[in-house]
Amino acid sequence: MLFDLRGRHRRRAVRIIYIGLALLMGVGLVGFGVGGGFGGGGLLNAASSNEGSGGATYSSEIKKYKKLTTAQPNNASAWEHLVSAQLHEGGNEAYVTQSGAVTSKGKELFHQVARSWSSYIALNPPKTNVELAKRMLAVFGEEGLNEPAAAVQVLQIAVAAEPTSAALYADLAEYAYKAHNARVGDLASAKAISLAPAAQRPRLRTELNSVKKAAAGEKTVTAGANGKTYKVKPGANGALTTVSPPTPASAGTSSTTTK
Repeated sequence: MLFDLRGRHRRRAVRIIYIGLALLMGVGLVGFGVGGGFGGGGLLNAASSNEGSGGATYSSEIKKYKKLTTAQPNNASAWEHLVSAQLHEGGNEAYVTQSGAVTSKGKELFHQVARSWSSYIALNPPKTNVELAKRMLAVFGEEGLNEPAAAVQVLQIAVAAEPTSAALYADLAEYAYKAHNARVGDLASAKAISLAPAAQRPRLRTELNSVKKAAAGEKTVTAGANGKTYKVKPGANGALTTVSPPTPASAGTSSTTTK
């Protein structure tokens, strides 16, 4: 029997089997977001990973579907396949370094992907490709084109398809705040917190509040002869607007810090 461990070779075989099972379990847990936290972990990161790495090229696929979309500009399926091929191609080392940084050539490709995605969405496909929308977050995110408003649009597609995902709602809240869409950000933040495990809710609430404040440019300023602390935010023409009553501070001090 295999599990009769009296033989040395059998013990080695069992050890190899268990190591293999452990690796498979580890990959499975990471893929489903276990231990990944919020902010785009788990499946979302896997969907936007460097799928074209290792030298595989999708240039022929890109050429094929570019030709098809030119001939049939209203063919949503052709645009969908073009976006997918471009995203796969974007995983190659010419476009993304081993550390995950997008190269200048990668940014050029990302602009092409963004245009293809816009053409695809403009056709209002009857069933938008949700996995493709998730992968577009890598294009519109901070390490890509840094277009938070566009990131909000693709995340809204994702959360509509997966309404119980706390991670997706947390991402939506983050990018909505960065796009200065506080209403969507607040709604998504509340939903993310309600869906998160109870033990993680305080940390998630704190993190999302920090993102909201940073996006709003809220600052704490200590100034004036009375040495009081004022919480303000930038207004028109560089003016500062007070958003909370002053609080006492050390006399004779004057400083500015960003929350």
